[in-house]
Amino acid sequence: MSMASTLPAMRRLRLSPTLTKYIARQFFLSFATFTFAIVAIIFLATVVDLIDRLATKDASLSLTLEMALLKLPHLSQEAMAFTVLFAAMTTFWRLTRSHELVVARAAGVSVWQFLLPVLGSALLVGCLTVTALNPLASVLLSRFERLEANYIHNETSFLAVSKTGLWLRQADRDGQSVIHATRVSPGSVLLHDVIVFRYAEGDRFQSRIDADRAQLQERRWRLSEAWFSKPGEASVYHEEFDIPTDLTVDKIQESFAPPETIAFWNLPEFIEVMDAAGFSALPHRLQLHRLLALPMLFAAMVLLAATFSMRTQRRGRVGLVIMAGLLTGFLLYFMSNFVFAIGLSGTIPVVLAAWTPAGVSLMLGAAMLLHLEDG
Repeated sequence: MSMASTLPAMRRLRLSPTLTKYIARQFFLSFATFTFAIVAIIFLATVVDLIDRLATKDASLSLTLEMALLKLPHLSQEAMAFTVLFAAMTTFWRLTRSHELVVARAAGVSVWQFLLPVLGSALLVGCLTVTALNPLASVLLSRFERLEANYIHNETSFLAVSKTGLWLRQADRDGQSVIHATRVSPGSVLLHDVIVFRYAEGDRFQSRIDADRAQLQERRWRLSEAWFSKPGEASVYHEEFDIPTDLTVDKIQESFAPPETIAFWNLPEFIEVMDAAGFSALPHRLQLHRLLALPMLFAAMVLLAATFSMRTQRRGRVGLVIMAGLLTGFLLYFMSNFVFAIGLSGTIPVVLAAWTPAGVSLMLGAAMLLHLEDG
């Protein structure tokens, strides 16, 4: 008796390859349609914004279009969760409207069998977004920010962090200086094992300074235990030596590569380099975990879409229910950004800030779907 009762349940849970391919194909068709529409809207809005920002600059239309295209993959990645939500809602609504869902469920197909192809497709889209789209978007966004700094902000990057330490470039009344330090004391701009290369006009080498420490103070670097060297002259020791600068702590912090401009595959190494140099890698660590949680967020969007789309035909209020689903998606998006901002402040742990929106959305969607399916 027990064995006989379990056989129908096993048959119900068995996935049909034909049904799986059909539902997945419907989802990818909707996903491609919404992706094209959303990307086109984002591109037009970006072009309009750049035209307004570059109106007073000496920039051509081709440069404006180039900058818009460079920023497009990053903005498309940010909107990908909504694209998955819209595509999933459209897929389930279309199956409900054509009564295919009703017929399949009457034949013994559970709601979870309908969900698995879309869930698998959403997880695949999430993995490809993280591993393929994100590296491309990061490289192009980095180029966009360089153009933006040159043409809009009239700034150039003067800071770089690598395995060899920290490199700074600054200009002063005597020319330019390139500062290298092996590490920085956490919580302050105190450089250790400092080498300063000073150049006159025309990038002509002028002198070199080797110091034990360099402390950033008001409009100057205060070098301690410094050896001052010039070509053809003996080195001179200074217990303290000052170099003028217009750098501030805020300028230095703002010059780090934003997390969005670093590819997913390079983030772990960059975090290690930042930690070794003595700088906080909190934004980059948070970005890494946020990307890791992206497939889970896409799966949560599918569950929410199923909750709202599969019941529209029963109640006959298609527009109202779909609008409720879209508002729920936007609410989760703003909640995600809010929790992310709290994580950036260091108030809550990085893992909690990055994974909470996806985890809460997934549990909420699963609970609502279980209520819909099993009552």
